[in-house]
Amino acid sequence: MAVTDSPAPGTGSHDTSFFGHPRGLAILFLTEMWERFSYYGMRGLLIIYLTQHFLFSDERSALIYGAYVSLVYVMAIFGGALADRYLGQRKAVTFGAILLVMGHFGMAFEGSGSKEIMTYNGHEYQLTLIGRGGDAIPIVKSEHGQSRISFDDNATTMLVEDPEAVGLPAQIPTDAYTTRKIQEPFFVGILYLSLALIIAGVGFLKANISTIVGDLYGLHDVRRDSGFTIFYMGINLGAFMASLTAGTLGIVYGWKYGFGLAGIGMLAGLLTFVTFQPLLEGRAEPPDPQKLKQKVFGPINVEWACYSSALLIMAVAIALIMNPGPAAKLMGATGVIMFIFLMGYSFVKLQGKERTRMWAAIYFALAQIPFWSLFEQAGSSLNLFTDRLVDRHFFGWSVPAPVFQSLNAGFIFIFAPIFAWMWIWMAKRKIEPSTPVKFSIGVLFVGLGFLALVAGMKTTGPGALTPVIFIFLIYWIHTMGELMLSPVGLSAMTKLAPARAAGLVMGTWFLYTGLSNSLAGVIAASTGAETIGGKIVDAVAAKATYEHVYTNVAYVAIAIAVFMFVISPVIKKWMQGR
Repeated sequence: MAVTDSPAPGTGSHDTSFFGHPRGLAILFLTEMWERFSYYGMRGLLIIYLTQHFLFSDERSALIYGAYVSLVYVMAIFGGALADRYLGQRKAVTFGAILLVMGHFGMAFEGSGSKEIMTYNGHEYQLTLIGRGGDAIPIVKSEHGQSRISFDDNATTMLVEDPEAVGLPAQIPTDAYTTRKIQEPFFVGILYLSLALIIAGVGFLKANISTIVGDLYGLHDVRRDSGFTIFYMGINLGAFMASLTAGTLGIVYGWKYGFGLAGIGMLAGLLTFVTFQPLLEGRAEPPDPQKLKQKVFGPINVEWACYSSALLIMAVAIALIMNPGPAAKLMGATGVIMFIFLMGYSFVKLQGKERTRMWAAIYFALAQIPFWSLFEQAGSSLNLFTDRLVDRHFFGWSVPAPVFQSLNAGFIFIFAPIFAWMWIWMAKRKIEPSTPVKFSIGVLFVGLGFLALVAGMKTTGPGALTPVIFIFLIYWIHTMGELMLSPVGLSAMTKLAPARAAGLVMGTWFLYTGLSNSLAGVIAASTGAETIGGKIVDAVAAKATYEHVYTNVAYVAIAIAVFMFVISPVIKKWMQGR
């Protein structure tokens, strides 16, 4: 066996080859960039795809979206635990990337789409859209032809533009017809399977790649927060590119092109990680390579048993996505059980400073919930709001709604270097806010962002389109809050975690991130509106609902932020100087 002088995992590195940071950060930066490209490329399209292509209601689409995004993070705890005990982070990340490639390419198989059938006076007509997104044109089809349709201001009458073409009257009361939806079971199944593959893939990849980042630095290396912020730049560079490209392709040219490009991005991430693994210098390897070779089920050894666990993860994911209502309650119960387990672990397995640091880690995992449950409206209710109720025209081009999700990533790409420099500058002068205070500011900002959007809604009349500048504003405010909370939280978890449970603690962070997304789905479902073919029927009622929900959740977030600020000295004491 060759003897190397590679540093042991967790001992850190004095290498400054990558912008003053260890060169291993480069491979992790690029791998995560492409993984996030695939994730956000698909995420920007998903809820619009569910409402317009599969014709799920707004409420069900929001719950499916929430269940999917929450499971993406919840399953990270299993991937983290398996990597800690058996696989090592390198093998777990590689396997997760393979599953992700399969899942994202699976999303490109869309079928011909669901159909909405209207029955009027004993005859059947199809209600559908020409195009995708907020600019899609609703039409009614008969065996004779087709015609554009719309609804009056009170949403009580369907207006048929060319009634003779379809053999219908020019005005049809909405209580004079019924509708039903016909889905393609095979392609709905492909949707669920693809989402399950992505969930399992992220479960093996997400927590473990962040753990590797932490291993690049010693516990007292002042570059740690800066390094995580740079890593966070990679995440958001991928998200920025995906929202612009996959979002545009999916809406303008076809769903399969947007989802297909997301798959290509994930393939690039897999190839990057496999090719440049030597830059990790021996970190992230299995804790006991010989253990992986032991047989457990006939010819199946420990390593392949770990990989096979993805099948169980996928089965659970499919069941919960298909039943998203009960899934939200199950997520809440999981959070309570995990809290009890972690507190028990802290009392039974830890003592002294390790115990109180674990308490601080648990607090940070919980404290992120109000932030992400509101921030993640970006992919669900805020995405639909932008699609349907915002003036998206720039220089004669109606910008697809998913493209606006690039604003968050773009702002992070601009401001993350400033924050990275700022934390180091403030730390050297001993004026840096504590991590608990940063968290409270992050939660405060997410509430203020929604109040700014509601103010923008009120600048126009009932049902009128909201000026697009307020979409820019909410994303900017939320991004400032995110930079206060997310990279700082990732860094804190790696500093506070006991060495023997680093993956478990990082998985806990993502578990509660997942629970936040489940709550985000419930909040988004409360903004649901009546639709025909995925287009809203009553813009006035829809806008009023958004104003009501967003105002309430904003005030709740602000109240929580104040409480977090008040207790921040206690949490700082628990951190024991880390």
